[in-house]
Amino acid sequence: MTKEEILKKLRNDEDYYGDFGRNFLSTSDIGVLLKNPLAYGQPSKQTSAFLIGGYFHTAILEPDKLKKYKVIQSSTRNTKVYKEMSEGELCLLQHEVDHIELMTEKIMNNEVCKNLIQGANVDYEVPGVAKLNKYTWKGKADIINHDDKVIVDLKTTADINKFRSNAFRYNYDAQAYIYSQLFGYEMIFLVIDKTTHQIGVFDCSAEFYSSGQDKVNRAEDAYELFYKTKDFNPKQYFISKTL
Repeated sequence: MTKEEILKKLRNDEDYYGDFGRNFLSTSDIGVLLKNPLAYGQPSKQTSAFLIGGYFHTAILEPDKLKKYKVIQSSTRNTKVYKEMSEGELCLLQHEVDHIELMTEKIMNNEVCKNLIQGANVDYEVPGVAKLNKYTWKGKADIINHDDKVIVDLKTTADINKFRSNAFRYNYDAQAYIYSQLFGYEMIFLVIDKTTHQIGVFDCSAEFYSSGQDKVNRAEDAYELFYKTKDFNPKQYFISKTL
């Protein structure tokens, strides 16, 4: 396939997150490859936090697609009503949706945020692929603002005052490095606190990108050892350190 054909296919979420997308490494693989390479390729469990984050992204970037989410009028996911209506699927609660709508309104009422998101020359949900070292990586940018020449990534956080330290913990440094290579622009994280609704705009330092590049290099080394090295037996692998 040509690169254009690959990118066209990756625009479809089913292909991006499905079997076709697994032909490429991605930011979501970083943590697994660095901490537990044996778990690489295993499907991740859907969580309410992930579902809420997805609804928040959709509400801002593709509000016409919100109808794909099933919303249930229930106080918790333990009620009889929820269990009957959800039919075993993980669904959003109405009060969660109400809260997301408040966060969305807060973001869009901020002129700086609105200009970053709805500038005159912006693209949403843009896929990209590139060979970084030995392997090809994929990514999908929330927003590419061509006027400001930045990639804008939307994040929610439980505590905006801890976002800087958590950015390393959640491998946002690796995401920033990968996306800067895929799309050729600097990365900006547009963050909103889920409790206080405080907004933060975080740009990335040279050290942050360098940290991300180091993680990418180490993740590729682990991937090559565990999945591309002939005769390597992962059952014989163990961690050896001195205390």
